[in-house]
Amino acid sequence: MAIRIKSHWWNDEQERSLDEIGGALAFIAWRIAVDKAITLHCERFVYRDDVQRLAVIQEYLIFLMQIADRLTHGMLDDERRRELITSLARKLVEHVQDNSQDLLGAGDYGSPFLALLNTRSEEYSEFRMGDDGPTYPFLRHLGFEIQTLMGREDENRWVIDQVMDKDGWDAYKRFAKALQDLFE
Repeated sequence: MAIRIKSHWWNDEQERSLDEIGGALAFIAWRIAVDKAITLHCERFVYRDDVQRLAVIQEYLIFLMQIADRLTHGMLDDERRRELITSLARKLVEHVQDNSQDLLGAGDYGSPFLALLNTRSEEYSEFRMGDDGPTYPFLRHLGFEIQTLMGREDENRWVIDQVMDKDGWDAYKRFAKALQDLFE
């Protein structure tokens, strides 16, 4: 499924704060993550329920946040990078809370996501980005986590391959381009 990602500012001459850029990146990450969850369904992988679908979206959000952290490593000094990533994380928590509450009803969905984000950040710290993008172990971790969420039943047994070979790469490419565009 093709989605249109708006990644250029309406007024190019206006200076943007890191908080504004973080908010835009969070919105873009949400759209990409939802698109990848839909793609899995279109490829005939089966979700048990909306909770499982939201969990897959969250894994993509965490992956994209790791990508943002790696891509901005050389672009921003440590303090500005930390400010951007903190803003991105805060906005992602808001997206998860709002959308989960709309779909599942009242509850605290942001805090568990933040805890998962912190856990996964430690795990992803073991993996590197190459010049061409995320390395095989980086993508494999994303695929493994989604495989674990979706199970290994007949219809979902190859979801790790779909994520590693296609969807993870596509999510990376779209997000990396959007990030570059927002800083131009």
